[in-house]
Amino acid sequence: MKKIKILTIILAVVLIIMVGFFGVYTQVQNRMENQLKDYSYAMDLKGTRNIILSVNEDSKTLIKDAEGKEVEDADNLTDEEIAEKGYVKEEVPYNKEEVKTQDNYKKSKEIIENRLKQIGVDNYILRFNETSGTVALEVTENEQVSDISNIITTTGEFEIKDSETDEELLNNDKIKSATVTSDQTEEGMTIYLQLELNEEGSKKIEEIKSSIASQNSNDKEKEDESNNTEDETKTETENETTNSSSEEETQEGEEEEANESEEDSEESTEKTGKVTFDSQEIGEISFLEQNNPQKIRIAIGSQSTNTTTINQNANEASYIAFMINTKNLPIVYEVTGNQYILSDITNNELQIAMYIALGIIALGIVILIFKYKLSGLLVAISYIGFIASFGLVIRYTNVILSIEGFLAIGIVLILSYLLIMNLLKKSYKMETYKEFLIKILPIIVLSIVFCFVNWVPMSSFGMILFWGIILLAIYNMLITSNLIKIKEGKDK
Repeated sequence: MKKIKILTIILAVVLIIMVGFFGVYTQVQNRMENQLKDYSYAMDLKGTRNIILSVNEDSKTLIKDAEGKEVEDADNLTDEEIAEKGYVKEEVPYNKEEVKTQDNYKKSKEIIENRLKQIGVDNYILRFNETSGTVALEVTENEQVSDISNIITTTGEFEIKDSETDEELLNNDKIKSATVTSDQTEEGMTIYLQLELNEEGSKKIEEIKSSIASQNSNDKEKEDESNNTEDETKTETENETTNSSSEEETQEGEEEEANESEEDSEESTEKTGKVTFDSQEIGEISFLEQNNPQKIRIAIGSQSTNTTTINQNANEASYIAFMINTKNLPIVYEVTGNQYILSDITNNELQIAMYIALGIIALGIVILIFKYKLSGLLVAISYIGFIASFGLVIRYTNVILSIEGFLAIGIVLILSYLLIMNLLKKSYKMETYKEFLIKILPIIVLSIVFCFVNWVPMSSFGMILFWGIILLAIYNMLITSNLIKIKEGKDK
């Protein structure tokens, strides 16, 4: 029975070792991918990406018609064609002078920081020039860098304009939050951007719907008056006309006119809005279909049964929703610098350090086995399991690995080794844990203090040390101590 217990614990430890050191792989399309979260490295190990954002001082060319409305799809028109159509070119700065203020610069910095926080970027340095509005971002080089660059430079200006008059109806200031929803039918799936409006936005939707209802009422009255006139005309015509074939032709003509009048009335009540994101049209909204003035839905892309198309629409809707929720930048920025700076520590230096650490761990394991025989072997297996568990904890507690963090890992491994040596010498006793924790109390306090230091090297050291001490206490109590107790019981 005791052999079964020991074997069960050892198998559990081996499983932890396999997962911690080798990962968990599943098939994704035509390749196998490790499903474990990657380690987060500090800039001193991974290298740094420096991104410089400057206030855009350029202008954009708009082509407007005689009524002052912007002409869409006019980029390919020649100057002669523009003149023939009566259009006018107008140079509009991306940032007007009145928006280039210190308040807007500070607001832009806060929005950029919030966006970085929302996507889980913790290890970065953001420098800000209050006079020029220039933003300098230093972030760890990884596969997320291209996404970061897009996210911090996207203005995020969302607008809904009247399709006929080009009047702005809704913008970011009238939106409380944005989410992504979908509708599934037999014909396919439609992805929607759902907007929850604030009080001002809700009032605007109510005004639009009220205007539509008023227009419907006016159209109905005109239609009734038209029908009454037609009825009177029809009566007079019937009295004056005796030819039956003429009556049929007249009636058919009247029915066609009535149908045309009804169709014109329906068209006049339709009110749509053009939806744009950073001046790019992304869809259209029909206000007649919006039943709730507090929430409106906008279809992103077309209805589809194709998985790739659905995912693309969903990703686009999610990106727009993210930008709306994190607010739009009051300043239009451009990237004027994007440079990768290599780490001072080379891969060869890291490999040498890793080999030295592995050699020390292997020597410690040999000492355990040589000195304590079977008990030492069991504890050695448990110690390797602890190292694997420690790696998993570092992955999933969002701890950033820096050079100082590796020093903390070394301290934790040494402390865990000293603890299991005490357990082997004194046998398993709760007093052993109490004595050990009291001895390392200064280290525990130091780790907690460093956790709150707003500097990555020190916070990395403190967080790794903190989680390591918690893990060594729990893991060795559950695994190592039980192995020793069962082994001692077996020897007796």
